Order: sequence, then C-alpha cells, then structure tokens
Amino acid sequence: MKLTHETSIATFIQFIIASFFILITQLGSSVVGCFKDGSNCVLNLLTSIIFFIVASVVFGTIWLIGYMAQERRSRRMAQLLICAEGFIGLLAVFSLKLNLPSRNAPGLIASFVVMVFAAWIIMFAFRLIRAGGGRVVVNRPRQRRRPPTS
Repeated sequence: MKLTHETSIATFIQFIIASFFILITQLGSSVVGCFKDGSNCVLNLLTSIIFFIVASVVFGTIWLIGYMAQERRSRRMAQLLICAEGFIGLLAVFSLKLNLPSRNAPGLIASFVVMVFAAWIIMFAFRLIRAGGGRVVVNRPRQRRRPPTS
C-alpha cells in the first residue's frame, strides 16, 4: 500500500505514536519525580495524567481534521491540517532544542518522531490542495519508448 494522499491514516499513525511517546515520557517523569521528592508524587502523577489526556485530545482532533480533509477532499481542511501540523512541528523543534542540553533520550526521540510525522502529513495535505478536490495523482516523468532499431 502506497500512501500518497492518505492524511487519515497518517494522522492516525501520528496519534498512536505520539500518544505512546507522551505516555512513556510522562511515566518516566513521574517515576523520577517520586524518587527525588516523595511528597509531591501524587501531584506529579496527576499532572502527568492531565497532560497525557490533553495531548491525546489534541492529536485526536488533528486525526479528525486529517480524516475530514481526505474524505471530503476539502482544500480548507487540508489548509487547516497544514497549519496544525506546522504548529506541532514548530513545538517539536523547540522541544528538541530544550531536550538537547539535558540529553533526555526519550524526549529527544519523541520530538524528532513528531517532527518527522508533521512534515510527512504536511506533504500529504499539500498534495490534497494541489489536486483541487479531485483525484490525487503522483507525477512521475514518463519514459519515452524508442522505436526498435534494426
């Protein structure tokens, strides 16, 4: 299966992977926080759960926008998806910059993966816009057939 315009599938994959990485990083943050300062363990855990829920709702909303852009072949939805993914990509770049000095490996990996997915989905949304509501085709140069030489 070749993904050429499947913004619905791409945003669903982004939703699952981003939620997984957010869950892992928040659990790691809670465990480290509990070992350092046991008095705030419940508060750290509650904050991590709230952050996970909010982030999952945001990525779920982007998944819904990606689905509507693909199914309706809507230029407006594709433009909204590009704006949302551009913002997510910008946040991922800032997160990379913040995690780099601390060498937080899960945070670095998560930010890089989210940044790559944002760029990938933006590419799909541009293809939807370029198609103008019609069928999305991949432009490949045609090979010329040369007449057989005798």
